[in-house]
Amino acid sequence: MNDLERKDFLYQAREYISKYFDLSRLKDEELYSKIEKLVNEQLGDIYISIQERVNLTDELYSSIRGLGLLDMIIKDDDITEVMINGTDEIFIEKSGKLERLNQSFESQRKLEDIIQRIVGRAGREVNQSNPIVDTRLPDGSRVSVVLPPVALKGPTLTIRKFSKTPMTVEQLIKYKSITPQIAAVLETLVKAKYNIFISGGTGSGKTTFLNALSNYIPKTERVITIEDSAELQIVGIDNLVKLETRNSNSSGKGMITIRDLIKTSLRMRPERIIVGEVRGAETLDMLQAMNTGHDGSLSTGHANSTRDMLSRMETMVLMGAEGLPLEAIRQQISSA
Repeated sequence: MNDLERKDFLYQAREYISKYFDLSRLKDEELYSKIEKLVNEQLGDIYISIQERVNLTDELYSSIRGLGLLDMIIKDDDITEVMINGTDEIFIEKSGKLERLNQSFESQRKLEDIIQRIVGRAGREVNQSNPIVDTRLPDGSRVSVVLPPVALKGPTLTIRKFSKTPMTVEQLIKYKSITPQIAAVLETLVKAKYNIFISGGTGSGKTTFLNALSNYIPKTERVITIEDSAELQIVGIDNLVKLETRNSNSSGKGMITIRDLIKTSLRMRPERIIVGEVRGAETLDMLQAMNTGHDGSLSTGHANSTRDMLSRMETMVLMGAEGLPLEAIRQQISSA
């Protein structure tokens, strides 16, 4: 079966399913079973491998109940990032290398439907009046969506996948990312409730490192995490509260920011506050929390060096307090 025949088969099968299957009543397992039977009946005596029959069944099922073509891509554990620039451009990062896939979505409408499924599952909203949104997949993968007219090539979707099991400090030592001596110092700092800020460029492993450090937090502490879209994989802490921001609705109401959540967390008896990433005015609230008895807090930020991060923190604080003297800002940072 060549590509053209395959596309035609999938199209005809989808038409049949939408016409004759009562999708509202069928459970997932029942639907998959009926699709599997349909595929085998439609193929008849055509010679095709068992694996290809399974692939056709999976693709049909995913196009109805899942994420279509995207499901087939993100199932590959070797793929760490997926970049979709409109219907015809699909790039992946696999084993550290970028490559373009020889696949495409049927139409812009189909791609938009998949995006709406992703966003809807996470309780978010994206449309022309709110064309940019950050969210996540059920497995914790980070998702960034940009719709037209902001995205000129069509709907743009970027997915950053994370390991199903969070990286540990022991693994970082094994991969020679850090030395045992540095790991011992970090363990002491975390347990002694020093405030720690992790900086680095895009894709440098800030979140991975933060997850690893969280293993040193005593299991009896009450920890509150605050993120734009939940992606931290903190394990082994029973008294863990996870907070996530929310975009405004179509009426422009209901927005909840990192700043709002930091202020709220202070009334929740935290022993540690972990902010996934600071990008703007919330830096001031984070520093104030660190300076008001909430030691042991952790966070991350984008910068190429520790010196650059300190400069960026000054700039980000000014976003939330323009009239604050630079000397006062530096004092806040040094005290934290």
